[in-house]
Amino acid sequence: KDEWDFAYMGMTNHPFIKGNYPHHEGIWGWGDVADQTVLMVPHIRRSMLEYHDIVWDLGYSETWEDSTARKPFLYQEKPGYDDYYEWRDRRVLDEIRWYGWYIDYWMEGGLLRDVFTHKLITKDHWDDLMLKFSYTREELDYNLYVKEGDAPIEPTYDPHCGSLHLISNGCEPVAVISADKLREYDDGPAETAAIAEALMNDARMGKYVIAQEAWDCIWEELIQHKKGPITIAVRPGYEHLYEEYNFSFDMLFEMIDELNRLISKYSSDEWKTKPTAIRLVEILTEHRASVEKELEEIHTGQRQLKKKDFLGTDQREKQRKLKQPQDDETEMTVVDAATESKRKIRMRYFTELEQKLHREKRSEMKQLAEMREEAAKSSGETSNNIDLLQALSDALVQVRILKDAGTIDQETALRLVKRIRTV
Repeated sequence: KDEWDFAYMGMTNHPFIKGNYPHHEGIWGWGDVADQTVLMVPHIRRSMLEYHDIVWDLGYSETWEDSTARKPFLYQEKPGYDDYYEWRDRRVLDEIRWYGWYIDYWMEGGLLRDVFTHKLITKDHWDDLMLKFSYTREELDYNLYVKEGDAPIEPTYDPHCGSLHLISNGCEPVAVISADKLREYDDGPAETAAIAEALMNDARMGKYVIAQEAWDCIWEELIQHKKGPITIAVRPGYEHLYEEYNFSFDMLFEMIDELNRLISKYSSDEWKTKPTAIRLVEILTEHRASVEKELEEIHTGQRQLKKKDFLGTDQREKQRKLKQPQDDETEMTVVDAATESKRKIRMRYFTELEQKLHREKRSEMKQLAEMREEAAKSSGETSNNIDLLQALSDALVQVRILKDAGTIDQETALRLVKRIRTV
């Protein structure tokens, strides 16, 4: 289950919770039922592609119900190139910074930092980053919050990791795992063992971990024999993901800059003796080498960039204009202006759509939290209210089970979910 399932369907006894918090696609939806973290580090380049493709699969859905309804479409098709390039040009340079910022957040135990400068920030600035993620860098510029002459900002931690004590020993991960190696035939069993050892080292969980001789078997059944949940590897054309989708020079250099920053930071004297930092640096160093290899492929002509691969629609438009006949200049200027106007309207639509999605998600989470808090405070009816909430959560789980088993169809499942949420 992921963080949204916990927030919407209630707390259950799952050993793992997949979470994207504090990235704008995530939310702290699990309350205090998780008590240690393991940081899964994906390849920076691959994560950009897979992030877009999953959002595309879900139809840029605006609600949990809509996302759930579109889960059968996950990984079934290959997204169109136009959709990818439009999203890439608008989001990737910022998402590269979000990638490094996300790693910093967990490695530093929830320390509040700016996404783009990585400087320390105040809680008010943090709240704006959480609620206005689709704003431009200029609209969230660090200097709008910190003026010249202001007192230095003191280190401040996310309340989830600090004052609320939701994780007893803090948010810093107990292990760092390579998400890519976990699926590789050569290194997958070793990464699986690292996860198992993290569980074994916790006395509360260790006694429930299966015998070590079964670990490789579990990995083989899930990855090699594909008996586990559906994964992105089944998407048509996934094996050609690296070759078919390109990034501009600017984007690749930005990836390398962010990886250099992280590698330098976590190999410094402050961090270099921590096993988690050592492992993180090993993973990121391999990622940097592969991005540098891609740049070399472009320089040698082994990989050739097409017009669409160059950074941004504005840059591609300039290149196109250079090839237009001079006598068509007036006519083309009119057409270009109309095209550019439509493009800007479309881009603004997607920005507003993302912001609307985020506001609605936060609003619904707040309503659920208030409902649970009210139930806990009710005098004389506390146990009844909690029992009711648990019953509703159980009902949602049962709907999911019936739907997955084919006992009820998608339309019936959605109708039942909406009724349960109304109650």
